[in-house]
Amino acid sequence: MDLLQIGIRLHDVNASLSEEDQTIEARAKKAQEEGFSCVHLALQKVIQGVTFDDSSLTEGLAHQLRRLFDRYGLNIAVLGCYLNLATPDAEKLREFQRRYIAHMRVASLCGAGLVGTETGAPNIAYKLDANTHSDAALKTFLYNLEPVIDAAEHYGVSFAIEPVWNHIVYDADRALAVLKSVGSPNLRIIFDPVNLLSPDNADDREAVIREAMEKLCEHIAMVHLKDFVRRDGKLVSVAAGDGEMEYSSILRFLRARKPYIQATLENTTNENAVRSRELIRRLYQETL
Repeated sequence: MDLLQIGIRLHDVNASLSEEDQTIEARAKKAQEEGFSCVHLALQKVIQGVTFDDSSLTEGLAHQLRRLFDRYGLNIAVLGCYLNLATPDAEKLREFQRRYIAHMRVASLCGAGLVGTETGAPNIAYKLDANTHSDAALKTFLYNLEPVIDAAEHYGVSFAIEPVWNHIVYDADRALAVLKSVGSPNLRIIFDPVNLLSPDNADDREAVIREAMEKLCEHIAMVHLKDFVRRDGKLVSVAAGDGEMEYSSILRFLRARKPYIQATLENTTNENAVRSRELIRRLYQETL
């Protein structure tokens, strides 16, 4: 049994050149054929013709998802719901909170490992601005998070936030502050090393990533793996192995502290997904 479960974002799997053949089942079948054991599932991106508002997130959908992914031997590592809990639009906020709660219900029935999200920005555009890293933005996020955590506890589901430099929870200390303030065992961390980086700290990435692993270790529920390149003064995400990242320290940490954790690849294409999976598997084996 593999100590590292390597998965993929299902919407990065293109099962056919025909748009009509891009069904969720075709994508799942291809993910299995390419050697992946789990998926990051964003329903809106893989099921066509459905607007996934909270009324669409039914018990029947959940049971169908469970049957489908069991058929192909895939776990749903995370049910993604990336909506801005710090939006100043009160009507949208209530809509987003209901959507998160509906995802909890589906996750509890389909066997998803957790419901995952990022932490947003204090504006409608969901973009980094001068207030994103402020204490006021953090306070807003924490207040708006409360009913979501209540739902996670009610349904017995883990809810995981992903620290991202451009968002409200932008580093390990900020994530620890949220975990302490909320105080719920159902609140967990998705660890994406690249998302902790910015043009200002990318050259110190080993120290940044090591500090985050040490501080967040007990709270990390799953991992996203990708790479980055620098373009026009910005960091651009690419598939693992296609950029500047070096994964040895991350994979040593996972082997030592996180047996059987699920790690999903991001920013892959049909052309490089298997190569990226094989790279991570080989480097993981070399940590023995």
